[in-house]
Amino acid sequence: MDVLKAQDPARIGAHTLLARLGAGGMGQVYLGRSPGGRLVAIKVIRDEIVDHPEALARFRREVETVRAVRSAYTANLIDASLDTAPYWLATEYVAGPTLGGAVRERGPMPSDSARRLLAALAEALASVHAYGVTHRDLKPQNVILSPQGPLLIDFGIARGAADTALTQTGLAPGTPGYTAPEVLISNQVGAAADVFALGATLAYAVTGRPPFGSGPTHAVSYRVVHEDIDLGGVEPELAELIQDCVAKDPDQRPGPAEVIARCAVTSALAEDPFYVRLTSDVEAVPQDLQSARAAGLVPPGHGAPTPPAYAPTVGPGYVPTALPGYVPTHAPLAPTAASEQRRSRRTPWIVALAVALVVGTGTAVTLKVLDGNRAGGTGSGASPSASPTASAVSQKAPEYILNDRVSRDRWTLSTEPADAAHGIGKCAQIGAVSAPKELQYGVDDVDDPDSPTVADRARITFRFKYAELEDKKPAPYYVSVGVKPPHEIDADTGKPYAVMMESKNIGYTSKPVDIYEHWKDGGFVELTYPDDFRSHLSAVKSDPSIPVVNDPGDWTAVIYHVKSSPTDYESIGCTGFRVGNS
Repeated sequence: MDVLKAQDPARIGAHTLLARLGAGGMGQVYLGRSPGGRLVAIKVIRDEIVDHPEALARFRREVETVRAVRSAYTANLIDASLDTAPYWLATEYVAGPTLGGAVRERGPMPSDSARRLLAALAEALASVHAYGVTHRDLKPQNVILSPQGPLLIDFGIARGAADTALTQTGLAPGTPGYTAPEVLISNQVGAAADVFALGATLAYAVTGRPPFGSGPTHAVSYRVVHEDIDLGGVEPELAELIQDCVAKDPDQRPGPAEVIARCAVTSALAEDPFYVRLTSDVEAVPQDLQSARAAGLVPPGHGAPTPPAYAPTVGPGYVPTALPGYVPTHAPLAPTAASEQRRSRRTPWIVALAVALVVGTGTAVTLKVLDGNRAGGTGSGASPSASPTASAVSQKAPEYILNDRVSRDRWTLSTEPADAAHGIGKCAQIGAVSAPKELQYGVDDVDDPDSPTVADRARITFRFKYAELEDKKPAPYYVSVGVKPPHEIDADTGKPYAVMMESKNIGYTSKPVDIYEHWKDGGFVELTYPDDFRSHLSAVKSDPSIPVVNDPGDWTAVIYHVKSSPTDYESIGCTGFRVGNS
């Protein structure tokens, strides 16, 4: 529990803020007090991503899921604001550590305590599944240990149990080490995948070690698919049950009811001495503004204006207002899930010339190569009959742009630890011009979109906001992206010179592509570095792009509007990414 900062509001809706509880990819979480005196946990979406419709769609889905699943094993929804910024949801506050934090502080659980916890979590899953929902991100950090028993939290990527097929190739939901093999291999998500995560979570609880080891995402995911879970030192009967839960074949895993039966518990988890110690050693929680101030959690002078009249926004029959790209996953008050037309992407977005984000709202991994249908490097989607506008060219763009000028554009990772942890940085850009429409763009790691750094391949994505609302396809507007490493590169070695010099050219560039390529559905043009990039030094000479690992540090990606020739282009936006540790 942390002190409120000067920039934090005094209230969210009608709820008085008492402290900070933590932060995640989606935003900040506060401890609040409702007008009637009830403690609530309030999640507020980060300002930087409120302009991204699909991020809001994921947040709305979380609200719907929490509202639909009224279980003793989840924190119930109290209130939410979904129509205007700031977007937030408030759930009942549960005092207690996460399972991950408890094991980290107290060490592994004894076998008998772990068996009782396993039975309680299996019962929680059975309850959630009964509502037609799969959690899809069960892990130690998403289990709260309350005095009455464990609660499941963070339903941000939950789906209807029948909605198992994901439509976006290459991405899988979940957290490395807890995501089932069938999800990693073919994005097939079902109740059995939650059982796999349950087994992996218990393995951590009883060993205190990551269930499939640590290291890069791809290495952990490879072990999930091909190697055994780490159960060294675990009591044999419990180890066998966990091993069955994490069977590679989902059809071979027991269901939650069988797990409960095999645990054969004879006493309540809430009466288990080890569990009681875990839940009793919690930080004192202020009950009102006066006690929060006395505890130093609300700084002096932090305002507390008169609250507005209280009117819950998510009462019975509430139907959220739709946003572009948003498709509800639950009918109002219905416990079962409808099919979702498009999978929510976890790529963050920024307005042109603003701060670059490399952050997600969950964790995603991929073991599949991006297929050839992605937009990167596929050329223009312009219609030959489209008429030109003042901001577009009527002729076809050149096949490349020349690396023929000095570029002092430079992206650097933020020096603020909280921002750096999410891959947030700033661009110092010289000579940029304004785009004719609001430009959105972002960068993430192809293999781990939620990572704050890029390990192997970077995905650069951009579009004009709300291009899908055009009456007819606009004249083509060609865009190329220049990606440059931190230092000048020796073409013979593909690495920086022995005496490192700052890179002052446009670097490796992509083939110009019409930004309206996906105009009908408002989609984003996607490019992958290094696959879609080369350095064009002349009309007859070009060099291949280098691997990012050749030059760790802050890489810059500049978005160029390309006109009539390889030398006729101008910068309209800038972002970047960190290679190596942040």
